[in-house]
Amino acid sequence: MPAIQYAMHKILLLLTALFLFHTSEAQTTDIKSDKSSYAMPSRDYLMFQIGYENWSNVPDSIKIGGLGRALNTYLCYDFPIMKSNFSFAAGIGVGTSSVYLKGQQIVLTDTTAYIQFIPETVDYKKYKYTTAYIEAPFELRYFGNKENRNVGFKAAIGMRIGALVSAHTKSKRTLNSKPIVEKTSTKRYLETWRYAATVRLGYGNFSVYGAYSISNLFRVNSGPENVKPFQLGLCITGL
Repeated sequence: MPAIQYAMHKILLLLTALFLFHTSEAQTTDIKSDKSSYAMPSRDYLMFQIGYENWSNVPDSIKIGGLGRALNTYLCYDFPIMKSNFSFAAGIGVGTSSVYLKGQQIVLTDTTAYIQFIPETVDYKKYKYTTAYIEAPFELRYFGNKENRNVGFKAAIGMRIGALVSAHTKSKRTLNSKPIVEKTSTKRYLETWRYAATVRLGYGNFSVYGAYSISNLFRVNSGPENVKPFQLGLCITGL
């Protein structure tokens, strides 16, 4: 955790330095005489991501099935790095994900200190575990076409820091030919903060992205060790 906090501190210092430099450049530039397209914004202010979610390092006691889903939306601000093809971006948004279990359910009670994955006691049509985070993404971006940053090849590497907002199970089953939906919420088994490394590659407003959690999903002594979520999907940028 000290190493992660040190990295966060460095990122914030870099963000502050880039902001001050960008502000100084804007104040000293004659806009009327300099009509270069360098001054154009990246237009990657809004990032919308839809992808596949799964967990790595899962023990045999957890049976994941179906297609896990991730949905993330971020509003970012872009800081051009001088007149280069690079920029630094930081933002805020929400990240949600759902992982489906196969033939299992989760015991979520206030009297259980350790999360339990057990065989399902009824025939569920669907059973998923959903989490939601408030997240701050940070990216170092490259634009192949700096004259119009809304087109051309794009690449970005970075990280995102998230604070857990909610976690719940949701199941669907049928009883006496009537559909029943059950939902149980608790955050007690999960780490409050999560940190993930990210990468994006694409062209224009579309790119593919990947994210891998550096931190563990479950708290120490509250769930399986070293379980780390990861995502692969499509990212749409604009505005």
